Amino acid sequence: MNIKIIVGFILGTVILIGGSYALLTLTDTASKIESSSNVKAIITSKIDHDWGTIGINDGKVSTTYTIKNEGTEPMKLFNISTSCMCTTAQVKIGEETSPEFGMHSNSQYTATLPAGKTAEVIATFDPAFHGPSGIGAITREIIVETNDKSNPQLSFTAEANVVTEVSEVNN
Repeated sequence: MNIKIIVGFILGTVILIGGSYALLTLTDTASKIESSSNVKAIITSKIDHDWGTIGINDGKVSTTYTIKNEGTEPMKLFNISTSCMCTTAQVKIGEETSPEFGMHSNSQYTATLPAGKTAEVIATFDPAFHGPSGIGAITREIIVETNDKSNPQLSFTAEANVVTEVSEVNN
């Protein structure tokens, strides 16, 4: 019976080590992008935006956040996501605008921001997305990862108070 325990222990250890090795060798976008100390992400605008009171049927609203690369090497912007499907985010560098990314976005997309240049992060919120259950205060987060060793993840927030009709607040 002792031999079965020893064999089981050895087999379990091999499976654990093999599984750990397999997990570590899987690569994703973040691990393929080399971090650099010569890249410096600076947010040159607000990090939080408040749309105020908006009507559920008044259409989508957008805001823009600005990132500047104050380093000497190109900055990579990747793994763009939001905290809810009602909100999308895009990155615009010069005339090039990324696809829209949302909560469950998992893309191979990477934007390159040259040294000394700025990028816009455009966040768009759809107040009607959740229907009548979406009435009330909302806060959404927009995340952009970078290859800046000192600032690998940039986070922005957007807020609003969603009402059935904007005039109901003004009365």
